[in-house]
Amino acid sequence: MRGVSGDFSTMPLKDLVVHLGNRRATGTLNVERGDVRKQLLLRDGHVITASSNQPREYFGQFLINMGHLTEDQLERAFATQAQTQILLGKILTMTGSVSEATVRTTLSHKFREMLLDAFTWEEGGFDFRATDVAPELEGLDVSVDLLDVHREGEFRETAWQAIRAVFPSGAVRLEVDERKLMDRKAGSLDDRIVQLAREGLSIDGIALALHATDFFLYQRLYALYRQDALKVSDEAPLPAPERSTPTVVVVEEDDDDENGGGVIGSESSSDEVLQAAQLFLDAGNLRDGEALARRAHEIAPTEHTQKLLRDAEARLLAELRKALMEPSRVPTLRVSPPHLKTLPLSSPERYLLSRIDGKRDVAAIVHVSPLQELEALKFFQGFVDTELVKLTLRPLS
Repeated sequence: MRGVSGDFSTMPLKDLVVHLGNRRATGTLNVERGDVRKQLLLRDGHVITASSNQPREYFGQFLINMGHLTEDQLERAFATQAQTQILLGKILTMTGSVSEATVRTTLSHKFREMLLDAFTWEEGGFDFRATDVAPELEGLDVSVDLLDVHREGEFRETAWQAIRAVFPSGAVRLEVDERKLMDRKAGSLDDRIVQLAREGLSIDGIALALHATDFFLYQRLYALYRQDALKVSDEAPLPAPERSTPTVVVVEEDDDDENGGGVIGSESSSDEVLQAAQLFLDAGNLRDGEALARRAHEIAPTEHTQKLLRDAEARLLAELRKALMEPSRVPTLRVSPPHLKTLPLSSPERYLLSRIDGKRDVAAIVHVSPLQELEALKFFQGFVDTELVKLTLRPLS
C-alpha cells in the first residue's frame, strides 16, 4: 500500500484507521475539515507524533486540561522556548514543572484525542502517503496503536448517544446539587467543574476554562449527572460566538428598486459575496473583507475561495497583531465584573475577559488560550471597539 486519499462521506476516519492499523502502515496521515488540519506520523500502525492547528489540541493545552500545569507555568515555559528553541516537553521536565512520565502519558493522550475527535466528522477529507521507514524523532519515544484507538472509538459512539440525550448543546448552563456529590476532593477535575458551573458558565465556557477536549469533559459531566449531582439548568443558553458577516449595500446606477441596491452577505450569491470581499480587501478594509471571504467560502467552497480566505486571514492577523500586540499592550477592564455577568457574551468572550488582570499583555493571554489566535484577536478588537477593555502600552523595562 503506497497511499490512499478520499473524503469522510465515503470512508469515515474510523474505517481508515482500522485499515491502516491492520496493515501496520508507515507514513504520514493528513486529515482536514474546513479550517481544521491535523497531521499524524505513523510507524508500523502506531502514531508516533501528531500535530494540529487547533489550539486546544496543543501539548500545553492537554497538560493544563489534565491538571499538570497552570496557564502561568505554560506562559513561562513558552517564554523560555522562544529564547532557547528547546522542545516544550524538555523545558518542562528540566524545570521540574512536570515529570517525564507525565509528558509521556500526556503525549499519548494527545495522539488518541486528536484522532478520536475526528471520528465524528462527516465532512472533510484525508490523505495518507506511505513510506518505507519513519524518520527518527527527537524527544521521548511515545506511540499509540491505531487498533486501540479504533476500539476506543467504537465505545465512544455509544457513549456519545447517551451523553447527547442529557446534554444536547454546549451552550446550556448547569445546576449542581452538592449534597449528591461523592468524595469530591479540592482541586480535582470534578471540583473544578462544580465551581465553574456554580459561577454560571455554560458547558462550552467550562471547556474553555479547563482547556478541555469535548469527550474528556462530557464524560465527567455525565458521571455527575448519573449521581444526580448535576443537571441542565432552566436558564437560557449562552449565545454562541458570532462570525461577523457585514451587510454591504451596493448601489447600482441603473437599479430601479426603490431601495436603491442589493444586500451583499445575506441572500447574495457566492460570486457577489466573493467580489465584495475582494473589493474590501483591495481597499484595505481587512475586517469586513475577511468576514465576506469566509461567507463566500461557506456558500460555495472552492480552491479559489479557500485561497482568498487564507490570504484574508493572514492579512487580518498581521493587522491585528500590530494593533493589539506590537508593541506589548496590557488590557484592563472598563466595566466591573458584576456588570460583565449581565452582558450577552459568548463563552469565548467570557473566557478571554476573565483572563484580564491588568498584568498580562494581550500576547500572553492569547498565547495560552485554547482559541485560534485570529479568533481571539478579533474578540479583543471587539472589546476595544465596544469600550469593554482599555489597552495600555507596557512600559519599557
